[in-house]
Amino acid sequence: MSSSPSESEPLIRLLWRAHHWFRAALTAAFETQEGGVAISEAHVTLLSQLPSEGASIAELARRLGVSAPTAHQWVHELVALGVATVESDPRSARSKLVRLTAAGARRRSEAMQILSGLETALAGRIGTDTAIALRAALEEPWGSPESAAAELPDRSTR
Repeated sequence: MSSSPSESEPLIRLLWRAHHWFRAALTAAFETQEGGVAISEAHVTLLSQLPSEGASIAELARRLGVSAPTAHQWVHELVALGVATVESDPRSARSKLVRLTAAGARRRSEAMQILSGLETALAGRIGTDTAIALRAALEEPWGSPESAAAELPDRSTR
């Protein structure tokens, strides 16, 4: 017997827990690599949201759901580790662009290999069919958050 959504944990909490599981597992995998530079869960998250073409610190902050000062701090920690650079944005004189260094690109490649292995491990734990269904559900177009909010019952009439 399954519980109704109002009786169970909110989906956002379950998704956050899953996100944290992957971040923690990826961080642990990096820690066990011989000669690997330790990298925090925050850094893993930032690197996962940094597009290949680079992004401004403000854009990274929006993607991560953190303040610009927090994103700025994380970026500069990654610069100190030698995995990112901050350069002038050729599209905007006022903006800086965060990009991966060659070492950062290697780290991202390593992360993608580890994540593939973690997905396989997860499938072994929850079942291959469940893992495939989970991926399929997450890859579906969900529409904009605003359109979902517009579908909620009008709360002002209560």
